[in-house]
Amino acid sequence: MTGIADQVPSDNPGSREIGFGVPERYNASRILFDNLGNGNAGRVALTGPAGASTYRQLCADAARWGHGFKSLGLKRGDRILLFLDDTPAYPAAFFGAVRAGFVPLLINTLTPPDLLQFYLSDAGAQVAVADAEFCERFTAEACNDTPLRTLIVVNGPPGGHAVVDARIADEWLLAFDGELDEADTHRNEMAFWMYSSGSTGRPKGIVHLQHDMAYTELSFARSVLKLGPDDICFSVPKIFFAYGFGNSITFPFAAGAAALLLPGQPKPAAIFAAIEDYRPTVFFGLPTLYTTLTNAEGAEATDFSSLRMAVSAAEVLSADVFNGWKALTGLEIIEGLGSTEVLHIYLCNREDSRKLGAAGLRVPGYELMLRDKDGREVGDNEEGILWVRGDSATPLYWNRPDKTAETVRDAGWIYTGDRFVRDSDGFHFFRGRADDLVKISGQWVYPLEVELCLADHPDVRECAVYAAELPDRRMTLKAVVVMNESGFDAGEATRRLQDYVKAKLLPYKYPREVKFIDELPKTGTGKIDRQAVMRM
Repeated sequence: MTGIADQVPSDNPGSREIGFGVPERYNASRILFDNLGNGNAGRVALTGPAGASTYRQLCADAARWGHGFKSLGLKRGDRILLFLDDTPAYPAAFFGAVRAGFVPLLINTLTPPDLLQFYLSDAGAQVAVADAEFCERFTAEACNDTPLRTLIVVNGPPGGHAVVDARIADEWLLAFDGELDEADTHRNEMAFWMYSSGSTGRPKGIVHLQHDMAYTELSFARSVLKLGPDDICFSVPKIFFAYGFGNSITFPFAAGAAALLLPGQPKPAAIFAAIEDYRPTVFFGLPTLYTTLTNAEGAEATDFSSLRMAVSAAEVLSADVFNGWKALTGLEIIEGLGSTEVLHIYLCNREDSRKLGAAGLRVPGYELMLRDKDGREVGDNEEGILWVRGDSATPLYWNRPDKTAETVRDAGWIYTGDRFVRDSDGFHFFRGRADDLVKISGQWVYPLEVELCLADHPDVRECAVYAAELPDRRMTLKAVVVMNESGFDAGEATRRLQDYVKAKLLPYKYPREVKFIDELPKTGTGKIDRQAVMRM
């Protein structure tokens, strides 16, 4: 908490564009608690198979959590690790912690014990909240040499032997009641953290501030989603994922709408059942999820008529996925791009202005520029690395000044490391990472360019392309492909796909090796697990 408010730019041109006027003393729990005074108290805030809550009930539950956390002797700014599935306990514990002046950590529920130990130690968390089914992860390996002293268990009794003091939430919370005054926090004070995936090294604690949630709602949600109190938001990506956090918590609560929470693995049958049973109006997914749903058993029999909008982010959306979903549901997917560092989407298409294959147009409230490797700003139709600035951007990575210096630049600019081309209409097209250029047969190649080309082949359902080192230290391109139909000849299919790339791109860019599998491995957030693909 100390010193963070001083590191945040006080005047960002983007904030003026959206009329951003959060007062100096501000607590992010107002996103939820303001519904008590604006006529929404009796409206449904949460729905789904894990239970429903009105805003009045959810605020009361959050207050109990806040009082409970305070009873544990925590000091303002202390961290609380949340290891939770998407049930009503998540927003209640989150907002209770924030309102009481504590800082929740949103942690991926696939985290193994050794990484959990790092999170607890890095953040100095004395308290954790976990679903009963995840308690077995709090082993001696996870808890030893950490400050953790209390584990609060939701949605059932803890499984296995508890290494630290474990309390069952339903019983523990009975001791607390009454209203909870918000902590007198500064708008630029820490509110919550998320962690990076750690795919390129040790995970980084991404600090977000009290005003960041409000900023993403004013910028992205109001300009793109345009939610009203009658909307029901259904995000398959989980709350611990920055994309899912905005979709399931920030945006519906800021609009007095409802969030449909689906715990457990997001299998197609469960998603289809949730859509039919709870009738959501806005659906959030990823390209890989839309691919899976479009081809899943039961898709054609599902009634999608309640949906008015479908949103995608995190990966490039291919024409096949777009067209398949439109044929199934009648909806055109709205594609966008964001990051955990910026908290949500800052580039997005619109219902009335879109280009297939583009990450979209600048979202109001964010400034964007493309620079070459020498720092020179480039113009339209020139390739450059994307820089973004907006008041929801993290000011720092916790205890990682080296990584902060790489990403958070002067005047609040975030160096994304993503290469883009911007056309004359302002649409941005992703061209890969700044550091993924490899030399194949003496020529420079971006694996993503080849991947996007293969994904457009009519026989390909989904694919991943990566560079691999040969025994003689040369680099080669490998493709892992899921085909639309089974029973094909692998040799003939390989030649067909290679010839397609040679014809569409340049001859030297074709993948030298093609492997066919039934399904690409996915991460907990639904993205292609590229590390697992590279081990195949």
